Amino acid sequence: MRVFVIAGEASGDKLGGALMAGLETLAPGIEWQGIGGPEMETKGLQSRFPMEELSVMGIMEVLPKYRHLKRRIAETAEAVVAMAPDALITIDSPDFCLRVARLAKQKRPDLKVIHYVAPSVWAWRPGRAQKMAQVVDHVLALLPFEPPYMEAAGMSCDFVGHPVVAEPRAGAAEAAAFREIHMIDAEQPLALCLPGSRRGEVKRLGPRFDEALMQLRDREPGLRVVLPTVRGVAGMVREMTARWPVPPIVVESAEDKRAAFAAADIALAASGTVSLELAANRVPMVIAYDASFLTWHLIWRMLRIDTVTLVNLVSETRAVPEFLGPDCKPREISGKMLEILETPSVRAEQIAAMEETMRRLGEGGASPGERAARSVLGFLEKNG
Repeated sequence: MRVFVIAGEASGDKLGGALMAGLETLAPGIEWQGIGGPEMETKGLQSRFPMEELSVMGIMEVLPKYRHLKRRIAETAEAVVAMAPDALITIDSPDFCLRVARLAKQKRPDLKVIHYVAPSVWAWRPGRAQKMAQVVDHVLALLPFEPPYMEAAGMSCDFVGHPVVAEPRAGAAEAAAFREIHMIDAEQPLALCLPGSRRGEVKRLGPRFDEALMQLRDREPGLRVVLPTVRGVAGMVREMTARWPVPPIVVESAEDKRAAFAAADIALAASGTVSLELAANRVPMVIAYDASFLTWHLIWRMLRIDTVTLVNLVSETRAVPEFLGPDCKPREISGKMLEILETPSVRAEQIAAMEETMRRLGEGGASPGERAARSVLGFLEKNG
């Protein structure tokens, strides 16, 4: 079997690596071509060019590279046509992937296109599903409520589970060691501060998160704070937090991050998939987010849901409190965090929602990579 696979950023590379491993287990000897990162390369892919060329976001970042990206789209589509694969599998990065698929299908109308990660049409811009259906035949969805949206647009779709359920987690021993290394007593409350992974988010939310945590510390004098970060913003985070009245413990390595999640009592986080990481570790949380006035106004007008937190959406509860846009105020945030720390019933409600979320995302079952591989093979068998 021949498969052309494309991933455009780190999260897609992880999904692609797990999918490739699953396919090789179920159907050994696949011929791979495409674009990917280190996870996919360790599974046998020789990327046609560095995946990092595609990891750009925002108009100001894309414009200087527009001609180069357009050339890469054409080159990649030509490579797909030349390979004549049994399937083209595109992973997230729709701006690049779906343009490649469209060009390739113009020359090979019988090309089977499978897209991994459904667009969040349930949240905003529902027209994206119909547009995607023009070039995509089958979708691998991360969330259990997504298949009906894709099927309504004319694509087949399987829920294959979210990768968070397969990620390694630290245990009690690692959590205790983390507290000991950083001289945090077992009785001291430990809070995670998670203001995002992009520079703009950290710059905008960091000071407000700091103020909220300072106000919480006034009520909980023993509070310690850990700020897990990523390589792209680590320098900025360390420089910014050094000026905070009480600088947090900044951790960057995957091992330290896992240990911090296991040791934490509560978290203050920007909205995003981090809520699922916290749920996987059963860390009660408060979600807060803000953007510029114009951006927030536009987003709010387009939103079709009353909560942006995935734990709330997947569990069909509203257990996780949110402070969004104009409501992203330190005093209100700190008050809710204190309530969670001091009220067992509130903590229990959140943990129950997290348990249900993880169950619905596939925790305890087959890995998402294996489920995705079975979905791909099932689709190809059914469709010749």
